[in-house]
Amino acid sequence: MIQERQYLVDDLTIRDTWRMFLIMSEFVEGFEVLPDVYPAVSIFGSARSLPDSAAYKAAEKVSSLLAENGFHVISGGGPGVMEAANKGAAEAGGKSVGLHIHLPREQAPNPYANIRLDFKYFFIRKVMFVKYAVAYVIMPGGFGTMDELFEALTLIQTKRIKPFPVILFDSLYWGGLVDWIKKVVLKEGAISELDLEIFHVVDTPEEAVSIIRKTVIV
Repeated sequence: MIQERQYLVDDLTIRDTWRMFLIMSEFVEGFEVLPDVYPAVSIFGSARSLPDSAAYKAAEKVSSLLAENGFHVISGGGPGVMEAANKGAAEAGGKSVGLHIHLPREQAPNPYANIRLDFKYFFIRKVMFVKYAVAYVIMPGGFGTMDELFEALTLIQTKRIKPFPVILFDSLYWGGLVDWIKKVVLKEGAISELDLEIFHVVDTPEEAVSIIRKTVIV
């Protein structure tokens, strides 16, 4: 067993040098393609949302309104909310980007992305979401959605990127988290009052798009 583990460690170490070329190629492809989709809004949410769910329908509407107002849409390129986002943008005549990640489950590419990039590495994909977005819309979702949310909040809080609107959609879904941030994290002094202004909570597609239009000049 020890020998087997050592073999796996050695194998990973040996492959690291060659892995760098794949990492570079994914960065290069993203840097070549995505500048053409400015201004874009990155939309996140659960891959498990069904087409008849409120989250799916809301994401589709948000994306449609964004396209009608001159914005393009970037999603993770998979099913659920990602599919809804790509569908709404594509059917409204906008550029609909799917940043597809290779996963064992839940991540078959949806047919609505009219621009698609494939990624093996999460961290490269996350760079693309941030670098080419003028806003984030966070629909109801799970761990992956919250990962994207808190990465954006951290980067804005620490001034590693220029601030942009981070919009939480559905106050009922996100309310418990927001209350915990205010009552526990803020109270403990782990964040400041100003940090609470980084994000917005909305309940309609029109509210979300209105915030983006007021903040971002197309």
